[in-house]
Amino acid sequence: MSIKKSKKKEPKKEKPSAKSHNKRAENMTLDEWQISLRKQYAALMNFGLIRISEELIFADYSVHNPISNKSYKVAIRDNKYSTNFCNCMDFKTNLLGTCKHIEYTLLKILKSKAKIKLYQLGSNPPYSSIYLDYKKEHQIKIRIGTENSTAYKNLANKYFDSNLSLKLDSFMKFDILVREALKINGNFKCYDDAMEFVLNRRESITRNERIDHALKTDKKFISSLINTKLFPYQIKGIEFALRTGRCLIADEMGLGKTIQAITAAEGFLRHFNIRKILVIVPTSLKYQWSTEIKKFTNSKVNIVVGGIHNRKIQYTQDIAYTICSHHTAARDVDYINREGYDLVILDEAQRIKNWKAGISEKLKSIQSKYVIVLTGTPLENKIDELYSVMQMVNPFKLGALFRFLHQHEQYDADTRKVVGYKDLHQIKEVLSDVLIRRTKKDVNIQLPARMDKMLFVPMTPQQMEMHMDADYIVKRTVAKWISTGYLSEEDRLRLMSNLNLMRMSCDSTYLVDQKTRHDHKIDELVNILNDLWSTNENAKVVVFSEWERMTKIVSAELTKQNIHHQSLSGKVPGDKRSALIEDFMTNPDCRVFLSTDVGGTGLNLQNATTVINLDLPWNPAKLEQRIARVYRLGQKENVQVINMIATDTIEHKMLEKLHFKSSLFKGILDDGESIVMMKSSILKDLMGIVQDITVDSFEVNNTYDDEVMQGSQYNPVEEVLVEDDLSISTSKKGKGSPKNKTNEDVSQFEKDFLRDDEAIEPAALYEPKANDPNLLISDGLNFLGRLAETLSDASKTESLIKSITKTDEKGQTFLHIPIDNRVIENGLKLLMGLLMGNK
Repeated sequence: MSIKKSKKKEPKKEKPSAKSHNKRAENMTLDEWQISLRKQYAALMNFGLIRISEELIFADYSVHNPISNKSYKVAIRDNKYSTNFCNCMDFKTNLLGTCKHIEYTLLKILKSKAKIKLYQLGSNPPYSSIYLDYKKEHQIKIRIGTENSTAYKNLANKYFDSNLSLKLDSFMKFDILVREALKINGNFKCYDDAMEFVLNRRESITRNERIDHALKTDKKFISSLINTKLFPYQIKGIEFALRTGRCLIADEMGLGKTIQAITAAEGFLRHFNIRKILVIVPTSLKYQWSTEIKKFTNSKVNIVVGGIHNRKIQYTQDIAYTICSHHTAARDVDYINREGYDLVILDEAQRIKNWKAGISEKLKSIQSKYVIVLTGTPLENKIDELYSVMQMVNPFKLGALFRFLHQHEQYDADTRKVVGYKDLHQIKEVLSDVLIRRTKKDVNIQLPARMDKMLFVPMTPQQMEMHMDADYIVKRTVAKWISTGYLSEEDRLRLMSNLNLMRMSCDSTYLVDQKTRHDHKIDELVNILNDLWSTNENAKVVVFSEWERMTKIVSAELTKQNIHHQSLSGKVPGDKRSALIEDFMTNPDCRVFLSTDVGGTGLNLQNATTVINLDLPWNPAKLEQRIARVYRLGQKENVQVINMIATDTIEHKMLEKLHFKSSLFKGILDDGESIVMMKSSILKDLMGIVQDITVDSFEVNNTYDDEVMQGSQYNPVEEVLVEDDLSISTSKKGKGSPKNKTNEDVSQFEKDFLRDDEAIEPAALYEPKANDPNLLISDGLNFLGRLAETLSDASKTESLIKSITKTDEKGQTFLHIPIDNRVIENGLKLLMGLLMGNK
């Protein structure tokens, strides 16, 4: 009888632990962490892989993503991550020498020991080549092969420095260099991306030489391009645009960015052989841009309107300027690229600040040789907004997003939340050759005086009741987020809706229920207007509100008093808006211009002398955009700005938060503080938390034709966004989309290189139910924690006592705590149940 020997079971190899997409391990450098994430992601993918050259390992490959239906060229050239290549944007910007497509390729081709051994031996092809090095800085470099190595070393000494990087004075001799290299050996290679880089640099050098010559021979070279007088700083901005070819003009609102862009466009048309210009603007500004171009130039203008068949024909017309809206351009990007525009002017570029939004990605995919981007507010909330805008100008300028944020964001050590920013001046220095910004103070423009006034308006009891009802839900939702770190999509929508309900109730109950009308702001507005007109009956006023319904209430009041006025909102068709503005500007009887934030950009309303903001927008940039409609070049009178704020409400609490955002903006662009830190109290403040968790909660994209507004059921979240000619959509689960996401901002991993609709599906997170005892306990602990914090501060304790006590006519003090009726009813039911049970 034979006894079978049992084989010893080999111990299972432990799988390497997954790397966090949000937090770097302490024992890893930033680059090591990012490379490991790309390897980790590649292991999860099922891309298509085809070898498209003859070599076995060190070859060219095509990697296809079936989800996004995009293919990428990958070249495995060595085993040291030094000369490998992929044409995806992540590889070109991350400075790592790898990407998910390269890692996937290596993972699939190195499956046998023989292939791994060949890979480890490395590659030194016999031919020499010129390539573009994407690590550290983009540089043209030469790799010397084994064939004719001595001759190529002599060639390198002539045109390249000691690091084998192309010398600056060799760019203009590059064609001679390539000819000499091919004479040595016909197998010499110059890769396409390297050639494109060299040609762009040569074109820039040639263009600047021509500008230098023109300025020396004709002092009016720039001023003669347009039929109006230019300020010296505007001439400088135009020259900057012509020299750079692709730039961001970020002048403070009211300094004439439009006229600078038009003049630069005329310079490109006349002196640099371009034929077609695409101007992309908000719907409300299409006709204003057309008027400006016709007024100051002799060029023809076409405004894109109508259905897709008409639009396709309009793009093919041989006309210098084609004007279309942001949404139309995003929809028609394929037709635009097919036609080929030489210059793209993007106005109000803050519309592409959210790099994840569909419209942002579409606009940034428009191809053109030259680009002029215009915005006085390239960032409004966070520095990655500036990053997104700069991608339209030069996607390589700020490098990889993960590296950019690592350099400039400051985090709380425990929560990993962004609490501030650092080295903001450094960003300005990096962008100095592509970004130009001047303020009114910088250019010494003598505008009339501006006086800003905060007018605190009390709430009616009905308004306060609505405000408190919504506030209760917001606090419950935020408490859930604090205790669990998770909010479902429904939670987030509820949070955003109730935040907006709080803000709307600050204006009038009508904005919330459309049945009642309890408010004080309308009466205050009427009193202000009457006082103003009692001293100057010809004074004109611009009144802003974020809510269209608020402007309708004001309009009804003005109509009752026979006051002629005009009203602009997102529902007014683009071709009708210019008539409203013309009436206000030229008709002495039209004394009030009502507008939502649709009129906060691009409009010129200098004949008004007073701006009244019935409510404050979420960020100071929007507030300044409103004011700049009146307080701008051409204003000859002193300007009064009145901001109405409902006392002891969400509006009141927003003021300190707005100051932080303003400081961030100034730190980068206006030489403000280089390190901007949030106070710890702001981080603990309800609105600070809500701001952090809702800033990227929704994907904003185009869901209606910009020429014909489609109706939709009212949603307090939606109304805010519709006023910007945008609408909101909640994403639905589909191929390649995450099943669950936390309320945190999209992870740095996804932000930086999941740019072709690829997504990792994280494991489902625990979401507590409404009756979960864990949530009850955490709520209780939360309450005790906040109570302890309050009692540790004498002033806060005094405020708390005042809020929960009342003194009657006899001088007796008693507790007075408002409680929801449902709480009392449930409490009484519970008490009755206990009493009945005892019997």
